[in-house]
Amino acid sequence: MAHTYSHLYQIPATGLRFFTVYGPWGRPDMSPILFTKAILANEPIQVFNHGDMMRDFTYIDDIIVSVKETLFKSATPSTNFDSKNPDPASSHAPYRIFNIGNSQPLPLMHFIETLEDALGKKAIMKMTDMQPGDVKETSADTSELIVGSISNLTPPSRKALSNLLTGIKPTTKLFLFRSLMRFMSFFISLSFS
Repeated sequence: MAHTYSHLYQIPATGLRFFTVYGPWGRPDMSPILFTKAILANEPIQVFNHGDMMRDFTYIDDIIVSVKETLFKSATPSTNFDSKNPDPASSHAPYRIFNIGNSQPLPLMHFIETLEDALGKKAIMKMTDMQPGDVKETSADTSELIVGSISNLTPPSRKALSNLLTGIKPTTKLFLFRSLMRFMSFFISLSFS
């Protein structure tokens, strides 16, 4: 519908698709909050697909950086749009959709181990089959966001976007540990106040 309005009335439209966001004020139905709550209460966590899953975990601060980068930069028509051979990733309308994530999925078990380290407590894991409708791996293709398909996105901004995740490589346990510690501090302050 947004694309149709963009096409018909030349209204610039930008859609943002977030990947497995965690951090303060996160969704209570997402694994970081569900797992944290259960581990602190000595309750089992459900580990779907027996832990054989990958997720593109994205800390909320990185979502904020990306939203700020796109907020006042209107979408423009794709210069490479070919009406005879259309590509769903391009449009003659001023319309864009950007994935926001770290583009480096982490194994679910790696995430759980890091959460255990951050909490100083082992999780009681109940291994289960894949839940209906779920996917084994999520991965954000952020190439459009990073290369600056948004009009007037400056090179320094591109560098910042390509170095998301609080400046620490997202594949390291240190990154996950530090961001989870920030999340834990917030979560525990709410839980026990």
